[in-house]
Amino acid sequence: MSEPKPSVLFVCVHNAGRSQMAAAWLTHLAGDRVEVRSAGSAPADNVNPAVVEAMREVGIDISAETPKVLTVDAVQASDVCITMGCGDVCPVFPGKKYLDWKLEDPAGQGVEAVRPIRDQIKVLVEDLIAGLGADSRG
Repeated sequence: MSEPKPSVLFVCVHNAGRSQMAAAWLTHLAGDRVEVRSAGSAPADNVNPAVVEAMREVGIDISAETPKVLTVDAVQASDVCITMGCGDVCPVFPGKKYLDWKLEDPAGQGVEAVRPIRDQIKVLVEDLIAGLGADSRG
């Protein structure tokens, strides 16, 4: 009988940049060993095009992703909740692990400004994977 896989929820205000990149990195690096969710406290209509382009540059296609609203159910279903600029709106439940990643907001910025944020998120996700015990593939 296998252990249940850990689940991670990434939350930022619009779910159009940082949380989308983090979810894509975790899915890319950990594969199906981790359940991945992302959401926003005030979701945008679309994922930031500069974010889509920056991720495409590293071989990850998030063009089909759409921002999702943060729900209590998503938090309850996750083992780890990682906020990125909206920590005060994320519901807190006992037994969950909460992290707040201080990252620049890519909203309104071009791909040149998004690249360093993308790369910083990759490092944070690699550290997260090591802490979850789900080795990365890359």
